[in-house]
Amino acid sequence: MRRRRRFRSPSWTASLTWKSAVFLTAMCCTLAALLGVLVHTAVTRQTVEHAREKALARLEVVTDAYEAGEPLPRGSGIDPPGLPGSLRALAAGGERGTVVADGPHRPGDPDGQGGPAMWAAGPADGRALATWTDYSHSARTIGGLDRAIIGSSLLAIAATLLVGLFAVGRVTRRLHQSARVARRISAGDLDARVNDPRTARPVRAQDEVAIVAGALDTMASTLQRKLQTEQRFTADVAHELRTPLTGLSAAAELLPPGRPAELVRDRVQAMRALTEDLLEISRLDARTEQVDLAVHDLAPIAERVVRASGTDTEVRVSGAARVETDRRRLERVIGNLVANAHRHGAPPVVLSVDGAMVSVRDHGPGFPAYLLDGGPQRFRTDGAGKGHGLGLTIALGQAQVIGARLDFGDAPDGGALARLTLPEYVRLDDGDSAGNPGGDRGRRGPEDPDGSTGNDPHAS
Repeated sequence: MRRRRRFRSPSWTASLTWKSAVFLTAMCCTLAALLGVLVHTAVTRQTVEHAREKALARLEVVTDAYEAGEPLPRGSGIDPPGLPGSLRALAAGGERGTVVADGPHRPGDPDGQGGPAMWAAGPADGRALATWTDYSHSARTIGGLDRAIIGSSLLAIAATLLVGLFAVGRVTRRLHQSARVARRISAGDLDARVNDPRTARPVRAQDEVAIVAGALDTMASTLQRKLQTEQRFTADVAHELRTPLTGLSAAAELLPPGRPAELVRDRVQAMRALTEDLLEISRLDARTEQVDLAVHDLAPIAERVVRASGTDTEVRVSGAARVETDRRRLERVIGNLVANAHRHGAPPVVLSVDGAMVSVRDHGPGFPAYLLDGGPQRFRTDGAGKGHGLGLTIALGQAQVIGARLDFGDAPDGGALARLTLPEYVRLDDGDSAGNPGGDRGRRGPEDPDGSTGNDPHAS
């Protein structure tokens, strides 16, 4: 059975400007048609009434001449040729009437008919005494009026449509500005504001768009204050914990050897690691990190990180590239990805270097759904509660600092797969650098699937 393909309208027809244009055009056409019909009907009725009165007055004169036995005036007669049958029957029945129809034959007319005429007829000894007057001038007047109505209606529709689209365009531009600011805020730019001029003066009347813009600015300011308060709280807590942890670590070293001492030292070490992670996150949130860029071979860095981790991680290198990055931060990102794979995944864990991309894959259950949908979240982990959920958060933040893109996904045949795409170092030769004589070096950023460059949307 063949399925019927559903018609999908183009995406631009969903815009407010398009809908407003269609609405304004439909309303203008309806109004123009209504006014045109009313004007046409009124003018036609008035013209026909005037011509009818004139024809009946002429019929009075013709009737008087007929009754007096005088010659009938020109344009009248008894049962003249061309008299409409309905009017002939009316006059034969003893009544008077008028009708607009073709006039009698005129010499030189190719169709054998005269122009439009107003006929008037009355009874005359069982026959029809009729007269007619030229109606062509009135018909031309009505036709000219109809053309004028159509022309003025089209002109009015065009003018109304242009003015309406201009007014709607101003509104839609303000709406697009609010949408752009909202996207910037969602990307992490909490300083972005709409600053609609109508919200600058509270005494000034505000329309709906200004109200939405003001509400968005208020929301952004409130969110910024809350986030800054949380960031300061995190930083203050981490700083306050460092001093007692230092003393606790020194005291733990003085404990006599034994299992209790090992447990205390292990917990102290875990708390120190957590404190350092919190301090690092607070620095990333404050966006005060400074990168130390240099050119490095990617493969040796990855291999060194795996050796330092002391884990059973397989390293595969194929076509490694040189990258311009901050080595310390890069090692931090790769180390966190490897540690996360061993902590939450299952062996074997494979680290692959392919060009300027480093991927870490395990064979466990894969990343949780919340992480794939919204990125890593602090102090949230799945499984047996291992870790604090800060490793991937730090990796994502550090990747953003060095201009890399970190993507999280699941491998087709199972397991979690994290891909880190770095800006590749490119050296331009003399012949390839027409706009940069003498050669230079540059960074080719990671490309999105559509060819554009940028960071992972979750990195905000």
